[in-house]
Amino acid sequence: MDILFYHPTFDNDLWIRKLQAQMPDARVREWKSGDNGPADYALVWHPPVEMLQGRELKAVFALGAGVDSILSKLNAHPEMLPQSVPLFRLEDTGMAEQMQEYTVSQVLHWFRRFDDYQAQKQQRCWQPLPDYQREDFTIGIMGAGVLGSKVAESLKGWGFPVRVWSRSRKSWPGVSSFAGQGELDAFLSGTRVLINLLPNTPETVGIINQALLEKLQDGAYLLNIARGVHLIEDDLIKMLDGGKIKGAMLDVFSREPLPPESPLWAHPRIAITPHLAAVTRPQEAIEYIADTIGKLEQGMPVTGQVNRERGY
Repeated sequence: MDILFYHPTFDNDLWIRKLQAQMPDARVREWKSGDNGPADYALVWHPPVEMLQGRELKAVFALGAGVDSILSKLNAHPEMLPQSVPLFRLEDTGMAEQMQEYTVSQVLHWFRRFDDYQAQKQQRCWQPLPDYQREDFTIGIMGAGVLGSKVAESLKGWGFPVRVWSRSRKSWPGVSSFAGQGELDAFLSGTRVLINLLPNTPETVGIINQALLEKLQDGAYLLNIARGVHLIEDDLIKMLDGGKIKGAMLDVFSREPLPPESPLWAHPRIAITPHLAAVTRPQEAIEYIADTIGKLEQGMPVTGQVNRERGY
């Protein structure tokens, strides 16, 4: 079989060598403009329309957990990828472990009041503060897919009350589940730490705005590790300055890299990381892709296929 590979920032030679080692019977090549040769599968990230248009592919694999960059191009160029061609995303491939590390470390940072002690350090102030209590530190996770389930499981192990909000209700032991727009307010009420893991869909763009943040518990925290377009950044700054929100940790932004002139950089109660909460690990991703292609070739059931109508 022939496999096309395209990623604008990865070490393509490394990936192709690893793919070839994992699938020795396949012919793997890096796609470059003008390559109209035959291909059975395409592994892509932010693919140019030219790469996929007009090809008879068996499947396309997005080299990440999100597929919004592909779906946005399909809205403008529906001929780029016929509905008959299945689109897959990386469900886990090491990302869940990274998300667990990221979220647990930040929640504990806030729970142990290290943000307050850092502020005191700037003032050369030595003052022990009252402890927060776990029962008052409810964690609310927006988005209950594969990554959301792993994050909930990890935080539950630390004894925090954990709740999730998603399109459909979940039945996870020890985790409260809220479903649909009608239960969003109940989910937000009493939530002390809001973690965003929603997919990027037309319905979720701008969902974290002033109206939503006002419904959280006073002194709440926000952790955004999904997509920057979910958050209205000016609304967050307003809520921070007004005291409703105590702190925020942002890994994703509406513009990336975050421009130097963005007010987010200078805000004392916003922490920033450069979109690294969970990155694609080559070996885990390649093993999943090879296994899935093998099953597709044999007509076996597979996981990770994207529902284009839902957007994930």
